[in-house]
Amino acid sequence: MIDLQAIEAILVDETIKGMPGGLRPMPLGDIGRQGWNVLREDLPLPLAVLKESALSHNGHWMRRFLAASGVQISPHGKTTMSPQLFNRQLDDGAFAITIGSVQQLQVARHYGFERVLMANQLVGRRAIRYVLDEIKRDPAFDFYCLVDSVALVERLAEAAGDAQLKRPLQLIVEGGFRGGRTGCRQLNDALGVAAAVKASEPLLSLRGVGGYEGLLKGETPEETEKLVDDFLDYLTTIAVACEHKNYFGPGTVMLTAGGSSFYDLVARRFAKAQVTRPFMVLTRSGCYLTHDSGEYATRFSELRKRSPEVDQLGPGLQAALEVWAYVQSRPEADKVLLTAGKRDVSFDSRLPQPLKWFRPGAGATADDIAGLGSDHVVTGLNDQHCHLAVPRASPLQVGDMVALGISHPCTTFDKWQVLCVVNDGYDVVSAVRTFF
Repeated sequence: MIDLQAIEAILVDETIKGMPGGLRPMPLGDIGRQGWNVLREDLPLPLAVLKESALSHNGHWMRRFLAASGVQISPHGKTTMSPQLFNRQLDDGAFAITIGSVQQLQVARHYGFERVLMANQLVGRRAIRYVLDEIKRDPAFDFYCLVDSVALVERLAEAAGDAQLKRPLQLIVEGGFRGGRTGCRQLNDALGVAAAVKASEPLLSLRGVGGYEGLLKGETPEETEKLVDDFLDYLTTIAVACEHKNYFGPGTVMLTAGGSSFYDLVARRFAKAQVTRPFMVLTRSGCYLTHDSGEYATRFSELRKRSPEVDQLGPGLQAALEVWAYVQSRPEADKVLLTAGKRDVSFDSRLPQPLKWFRPGAGATADDIAGLGSDHVVTGLNDQHCHLAVPRASPLQVGDMVALGISHPCTTFDKWQVLCVVNDGYDVVSAVRTFF
């Protein structure tokens, strides 16, 4: 049973980034009751915030997409590593939570999440033992993981036998592509893995076929789409061959792929799979909930072009994650330094984008927030400094507040233990805790 009360009871104080100096230990769940407002400078900057209206909008948009496409979602928890947001996604209809490591699984299990897909290989004695112990301990624990080698199948079967499991470890044979990550590159290799799982029944059970297409990239969007479609067809070929050879165990067959860029192609391609027994299409987008102002904003624009029917679902995904910083220096007419850096914002995909600015003062409200044009550009980051090139006529001055839009939310979340959730007036209404 999911229990988030323990998270709400975690004590926060002034040692947590984003919390005000002098704050005595108080439960996380009380943050929304403090009457704090970001624009009133009740909290120090830099500060990462989540906009409640955008979170709600994105959750409802994805529900409409899933209903229209007939697929299900197991959002990747590694994006936020926040059980509070995991639970929000389940409330929005998610089938399961996806994780990428056993440490992430331990977080999910600690807070009571029962259905978990590990979109990775389960390797290592201690990791395998933990999973098998959880399967034995909790009859409600519904766990799936990927496998791409006979050697790993044999290790898992041996461990399951030693653990004397009363129900099988559920596996998904993984397909891959040359130059990609894990996964069988050839059909015969995938069928060899599937056959090894079948031979290990009832200790193991083959429940589906999966892969990850997000690293495929052509010279043009059209070439990328073709590469993705071909890979998805390869995964369905594996599934059809496994069904023909009766390698799947009991239950609905799972076809799973789809990061945060190509879930529309996954839904479209997998729906055509020539699998005759009942099967489900499971996409794993993790970034849809917060979206971003960079990489995934671009990817969503490309999605709309190749799948224009999504425009019927209403306004598209919105960026929910912002990092606010102060202007701390304007040492040159065309250069500003902000109080945020590599310790605060992601930079592995693109540098952050200055979105808007605000001058705090008596009577100032969210209505006074103004946009920043494309002539305000982040040119570099140090640990605690953001270098911002500005036009000489820029209104920014020391003490002003600037909201940075980020690219690739995963590597912003992992820089914050606590993120405040705000309404459109930037009142703090709650907070979420991350576990990286």
